Amino acid sequence: MTTLAIVQARLGATRLPRKVLADICGRPLLQWLLDRVRSVRAIDEVVVATTTNREDDELERWVLDYGVDCFRGSQDDVLDRFYRCAQARPAELIVRVTADDPLKDPGLIGEAIDVCLENRAVDYCSNSLRPTYPEGLDIEVFRFAALEAAHREAVKPSDREHVTPYIWRSPDRFELKSLEYERDLSGWRWTVDKPADLEFMRAVWTRFREQPLVSFVDVIAWLERNPAVVAINAGTVRNEGYLKSVEREQ
Repeated sequence: MTTLAIVQARLGATRLPRKVLADICGRPLLQWLLDRVRSVRAIDEVVVATTTNREDDELERWVLDYGVDCFRGSQDDVLDRFYRCAQARPAELIVRVTADDPLKDPGLIGEAIDVCLENRAVDYCSNSLRPTYPEGLDIEVFRFAALEAAHREAVKPSDREHVTPYIWRSPDRFELKSLEYERDLSGWRWTVDKPADLEFMRAVWTRFREQPLVSFVDVIAWLERNPAVVAINAGTVRNEGYLKSVEREQ
């Protein structure tokens, strides 16, 4: 069973342009992320899926120079971008990775993949169905057949933009599996969308720069001893981008 990780990334982010190439302790944000995703042994291939916009020519060059394949597709219909990327590289399992999360955890990714490998009835496995992990550790693993169904049937702009809502909003259609942490840390923010988020990441990676594959558990332990770092980017609503997309439809 082949597993493909698709990293969605672009330079034209509305709130923090060029964030995926922003410097974090001497390395681009995307480099920290790719190294962590590529360390997952259950993943057979990693592809960065960006847009066909001219501004992402630079991103494509960087990705290829770093030794990772790149696919280009629609800016707004990200579901179509994912589907066509996956269609070009036949795989049964797809791992969706958002490029603004440089602390994505290899162990959590592997755990979600294992759920799908061990139980063929599971169509979609995620730790964000009932959020308990810090935002930015979200991981989604789903079967190509589920992605294909979503691509064929989803019509809402928010479903097309955010790739997977059509799947996880249809528990009667797809078999969903939720992974939950032993504690509720869903209020912590480990994603990059605003200047304060970059400040937070630079503080974290200053501490762990010699441990590029540091476990999220070790990061949590350090942050609990340094609550001022947690406070740097506290206060943003979780999944703000998706909620705004849904609001525009109403």
